[in-house]
Parts: sequence; C-alpha cells; structure tokens
Amino acid sequence: MNIYDVIIVGTGAGGGTLAAKLASSGKKILLLERGPWLPREPDNWDTGAVFVDGRYISPDIWYDHKGKAFQPQVHYYVGGATKLYGAALYRLREKDFGEIQHHGGLSPAWPISYADMEPYYTAAEQMYQVHGSRGEDPTEPPTSGPYPFPAVAHEPRIQQLSDDLAAAGLHPFHAPCGVRLNEANRPYSICVKCGHCDGFPCPLHAKSDAEVFGVRPALTQPNVEMLTNAEAVRLETDATGRSVTTVVVEHEGQEERYQGHIIVVSCGAANTAKLLLSSATDKHPNGLANGSDQVGRNYMFHDSQAVLALSREPNPTVFQKTLGVNDFYFSGPDFDYPLGNIQMIGKSEAEMYRGEKPLETKLAPSFSLRDIASHAVDFWLSTEDLPMPDNRVTLAPDGRVRLAYSPSNKTAADRLYHQLKSMLKHLGMHEDHLTHRFAYMKTDIPIAGVAHQAGTCRFGNDPETSVLDADCKAHELDNLYVVDTSFFPSIGAVNPALTAMANALRVGDHLLERLGASAATATAA
Repeated sequence: MNIYDVIIVGTGAGGGTLAAKLASSGKKILLLERGPWLPREPDNWDTGAVFVDGRYISPDIWYDHKGKAFQPQVHYYVGGATKLYGAALYRLREKDFGEIQHHGGLSPAWPISYADMEPYYTAAEQMYQVHGSRGEDPTEPPTSGPYPFPAVAHEPRIQQLSDDLAAAGLHPFHAPCGVRLNEANRPYSICVKCGHCDGFPCPLHAKSDAEVFGVRPALTQPNVEMLTNAEAVRLETDATGRSVTTVVVEHEGQEERYQGHIIVVSCGAANTAKLLLSSATDKHPNGLANGSDQVGRNYMFHDSQAVLALSREPNPTVFQKTLGVNDFYFSGPDFDYPLGNIQMIGKSEAEMYRGEKPLETKLAPSFSLRDIASHAVDFWLSTEDLPMPDNRVTLAPDGRVRLAYSPSNKTAADRLYHQLKSMLKHLGMHEDHLTHRFAYMKTDIPIAGVAHQAGTCRFGNDPETSVLDADCKAHELDNLYVVDTSFFPSIGAVNPALTAMANALRVGDHLLERLGASAATATAA
C-alpha cells in the first residue's frame, strides 16, 4: 500500500488551493475527490439545462430536522462548489475577526486577527487573479497592495445604478471578481464577459475556480496524484486514537484504503462534519475530534435573499455582477446593528424563472417572462448568519446528513431588504416591484441552498469549545486538519470563498514547515 505524506480530501476552495500550495514541496500528495471532472460541453451555458433541469446538481439526499428528505444544491466535481460559484472574492472586514453584537445575538471573535490573515488574502487574490479597485468601499480592511487586476467595468445600466447610489450619498464600489478577463485586449482575453457566469460552469475555464488555479497546477507536479469519483466514508486512527492512519474510500463500487502521515479534510461544512461523525471509535465515541461535542454544531450559510427589481427602462446588461454596497454592513438608518452586504448577481433570464418558481410560472406566457427579464435588475442581499449550537449537522439513521437549522438574524435581514426597497425610487426602479428570487435553489426549502455553508468545525484556542486549533489542526489528533469553511467561528456578511482560499494558504505554510519544506523552497521549486 502506498503511504502518502499528505492526503487532501476534497478539491474545492480549501482543498484545491492547499494542493497548489503544497505541490512543489516534493512531498507525496494524494487528492481524493468525490465527484468527476465537470464536463466541458454546450450545456455549461444552457440556462434550461443549468437552472431548470439541474444538470450539474449532484445526486445526494439530506434530511431536515423533521427527517424530511431534500436535495441540497451541492456540486461534487473537481474544484468543488467553485465550479458554479459567482466568483465574488471578498475579504472579510477587519472587524469581522473580532466580537460583534448583532440584533440577533453575538458574532464571536476569531483566534487569529485580520492582520494574521492579510498576507494570505493578498496571496489568494494574486493566485485567483482577482479584479477590483481599492479605496471605493468605506468598510474595506487595510491591504498591503493593490488588486492584481483592474476592476471589471460596469456596463451602462449598472454604471447608472452606481451613479444613482452615489448621488444618494452611498459608496458603491466595483465588486471583486475572479475572472480571467483582459478588457484592454479583448481578442486575447480568456473570459468573454458573458451572461452565463454566476451559477453556471465555464467551458472556457475563464472563471477563477479551484480546479483551474488549484488542482490543475498541482497535478503538473509528479509527486501529486488525484483519484476522482472517490468518496471518503471513514477515517481510521491508530490504537492510541491520536493519529489518523487511513482514509477509507468508496471508489467505483469498491472500498479502498489510503494511508497518509497528514490528513486534510475539505469536504464542505456539512460533509466534513458527516465524515468526522461517521468515524467514531472507542477512543472517539461521539465522532472523530468531537470530545467538545462541537463537530456539526454552529452551521451557518448566510441569511441571503436574491431579489429582482424592475427597472423603468430596459436593462440590457450582460455581465451584471460588478457592483457592491457595504454602507449598511455594520449598521443601518435608525438601527445600531449590522445589516449586511448588497451586491449584484448574474442577470436573470426568463427560463430561470421557470426553474426557480415552476408552479408560479407554469401558466405564464413566455413573452411576459421575457418582458420581466428585459427590465430586471438583480440584487443579492447577504446578512450575517450567527452561530447557534442547535443549528447543526448530525447523522440520520441511514448515515446521511441530517441538518437542523433555524434563522438566527432575521430582523436584520428583513431591514436590509426594506432598506433596498426604500431606495428603489431613487434608482430608476419601480418601488413596488421588488420580488424574491431563489437563484440557487430549485425548491423553496431554505436549507437546500448551501453555497455559503460554514462553521461545523470551528477553530479556537479552547479545546472545550472548539474542534480545531488556530492552525486548523484538530485539538484531539496530531495529524488531522480541516481547511474548508468548516473552521469559521463566524461568517461575516460577504462571500466566504476568498477567506477559505487565504486560510488554505496560511495552513499550507504551517504544513510546509511541519513537512520540512519551507514556503520559500516550495515557491522556488
């Protein structure tokens, strides 16, 4: 049996980034990916295939707290959830790393500071070729350098929206976008700035995802291997229970076993918790690394709302996801508590409405839906979801994920929605025509939308109240690490992908030192 220096379970924002970081160390590395390579095909850009037929939603069944089955909107592919994400690569705000009082409760402090993470945010922005503009967002945290690429330009209707927001006294900014775009030299640009980015796979590999910038570069090194269609189902330890020795995998209908000196789990917050809970032993009767009873608890996924405003004039925008507003991130008018982030999402299309709201649109004529889409301006509102112990992942009797969840900060989310609605008449919109969209959900089951899931293996300094230490190593095991968004003790109100990427680079430096390969040596190699 081959014994690897490092086994990384999962190839998304955390695992894929870590693979690229460690690849040039010369150490023997195995990547285990539950899914296949996402096929590059015409359906990648087909709205009906993606939003109506759910072409890329992976077949999986989870249960809610009542035991009712639902299909989560998960994507098991090389690159994980980043294959269909909107590539909005935000840093958490500096204050997000400290304790913040919300209307709905407390957002706890992290065991590291923003200053600890800042160099890795910068490195992640470089790695994932983030486009943006410093100095526009008043909540922007301190940075050690500019974005590596200029901001993606607004199209005329979004530029008008930005101007109207500024005229209203707000501070709109160019959203940080991870796309392989060269607007100064479009004939040589990989990204064509199409309307099928947010929520779609990209057949051009023009999206800055973990397959393109993590896994593929890692696999160019002879010491890195990857096994696809390989679901990790259990971790086994030595007799002391202090070290993981083996990853048990279901691969093409067979059970296979892989041994490693360091095991890194990056399956997504729910499935990472599932794997640890499924790995209970006599030494770890409540699940691996779960002496604190915190594995699976504090599940968060943002209180998000995809909303559609109808513009008085047509909105011919193609690439819409270029603008954000954080003026209400830490407080709102007559409200001393944080509200959250407002940003654009991908431009809606008539066919999407049939996929998102099949019953409501069943009898609607196609021309009416096309008319709505032609005037739609689409917003994504994100309010911080607070960690609550009873919002948790446990195992159902059949071993699948059972997810109990109740909203934690609803008053703030409602106020953010009404704040946007109150501004519409100043933004060239019909103020009474603001409707909810469920852009990433096939059904109305709120917990099915798991794109921003986090928090089930929080890190901290106290083994009694956390699963991982500040290096994201399990308190109770000598060689088990977690680098997906499971480690978040709080989630802030911006997209979590860049923080997962930056943290993977941070943990990567720690692992290189542990492996006896300095970061400088690995980078030079």
